Amino acid sequence: MDIPFEYYFIALSVVVGFVMQILKHTVHYVRFFPHFLLVALIIEITAWRLWTEGLQNAALYNFFSTVAFGFYLDLIRQVVFSKKAKKVIKWVMYIYLASALINILFIQKINTFHTFTYSLGCFLIVVISMYYFYQLFQLPHSINLAREPAFWIVSGLLFYYLCTLPLLGALNYLYTLPGVSPRSLEQITMILNVLLYSLFTISFLCRASFRKSMLSS
Repeated sequence: MDIPFEYYFIALSVVVGFVMQILKHTVHYVRFFPHFLLVALIIEITAWRLWTEGLQNAALYNFFSTVAFGFYLDLIRQVVFSKKAKKVIKWVMYIYLASALINILFIQKINTFHTFTYSLGCFLIVVISMYYFYQLFQLPHSINLAREPAFWIVSGLLFYYLCTLPLLGALNYLYTLPGVSPRSLEQITMILNVLLYSLFTISFLCRASFRKSMLSS
């Protein structure tokens, strides 16, 4: 069976991320990003292999998606300007992680995709991403967003989770409906993943001009 197409885009992001780190074209808040993407690629390949062998992979996706939400929330926390907002996002992240674990272990259970807390995670990413863009409009001076890694990362997260909220958030229900093809759902998520990881790759490359980012430290 062929390797899913979007995995090549994850691998590309990993390679570009590490190369840019070696060349020192990255900012502080993405220093662990290539490592995270490498783990994501390993998880995706592992889950795909389990699925091709007819084995259960919901538990793997449950725990990793929870970790991913925590990672992305913390990343956005680092790029917002307000100290108060940073503290709020930090506590929201902790509460979300605890809620997701409780849901996975005791409510929806480990071998069922955690649609409740996945939907909540999508909602939090969307709201906090929108706050990031709101703060950009409040800046007293203009900046070159094309050179800002945070802009590309948050843009990808906002679009991806805004689209997957109604899709994966209702995944368990959708699979029970007649006429709903799992293949169609997979194709939609593939397109969204390709876009997401393409924007992540751009976020690594946009620093290659050596121009100093307003968010670097």
